[in-house]
Amino acid sequence: MRAIIVAGGTGGHIYPAIAIMNKIKEKEDSSEFLYIGTNDRMEKDIIPKMGISFIGLDMKGLNRHSLLSNAQVLSMFFKAVSRSKKIIKDFQPDVVIGAGGYITAPVLYAASQCHIPTLIHEQNSIPGVSNRFISRFADRICVSLPNSLSLFPKDKCVYTGNPRSEEIIKTDKMLKTDFGFVENKKLVIIVMGSLGSTTMTEKLKELIPSFTGKDYQVLIITGKKYFDDYKDISVGDNVRIVPFMDNLIQLMKDTDLMVSRAGASTIAEITAIGLPAILVPSPYVTANHQFKNAKELSDAGACVIVEEKDFSKDVILNEIDSLIHDSLKMAEMSRCSKKFGISDSSTRIYEEIRKIIR
Repeated sequence: MRAIIVAGGTGGHIYPAIAIMNKIKEKEDSSEFLYIGTNDRMEKDIIPKMGISFIGLDMKGLNRHSLLSNAQVLSMFFKAVSRSKKIIKDFQPDVVIGAGGYITAPVLYAASQCHIPTLIHEQNSIPGVSNRFISRFADRICVSLPNSLSLFPKDKCVYTGNPRSEEIIKTDKMLKTDFGFVENKKLVIIVMGSLGSTTMTEKLKELIPSFTGKDYQVLIITGKKYFDDYKDISVGDNVRIVPFMDNLIQLMKDTDLMVSRAGASTIAEITAIGLPAILVPSPYVTANHQFKNAKELSDAGACVIVEEKDFSKDVILNEIDSLIHDSLKMAEMSRCSKKFGISDSSTRIYEEIRKIIR
């Protein structure tokens, strides 16, 4: 198979795209890929390091507060469409797959104009602007959550789950001892999205000293942009602070509690392995979809929600302490979480790709 993969902006889009590529490669070893992303976001660094051909395009998202900015976005869109048509003509793909981010709009639109089969994957409960636009032209739409089925054309929408769930099930486990932690103490991972967060950085800086002397261990993943903000914080031997982890899902398999945003990929990962979680939905996303993601789990007893406005040193420390020391509660959360997991999501997506190519 020759496939163009399009995704950009955050790990929530990029890593599902990588999971889809991995599944295609597993099924068809001779497959060739071209990844199209943006010139100024995470994918420009992550994808080339994996040895995958990468082309970056200039593209921005719509600005709801500036008509002038949107005029510039429209100009970028048409330029990206024109360039994408040339890329498609040169690469001659069997399929073009979009996994989210505003870069998908011009590339998949161009693919539809070139009569190339197209598939998009929507990770979140509420579709973003790009996927709502592209859904009119896509041949197949795969969704992570069943509630999303009603938001797309019924005749081409399929519930597959998020490909990250199958990825984490199959990945090798990384022991916390490999990361410098001790075996006989529980591990809590705190990560506020692949890019980090300005607001949460300030809150975490206040929280971190409180972990000193606790009978559990804590890994803080800051996001590369914010790592230097933590350099003056004194931490105990039970705390590690890192900017980013490519292999986070491996360590999650030897983790006891996750404190994170409620993006769709995170939801897929924690439910696939039944990892108890405290979810802090980002209030800055389209239609507050992270809260809706988390609420579905919370209502089933699979997680605890702490909204960003309520996140404070005392609140979050109390939640962590009460959960980490309650083995029965943690076990029940794990059991409830696994009910949401889909173990073969990447395989389902691969089968849909094969259908539209045929």
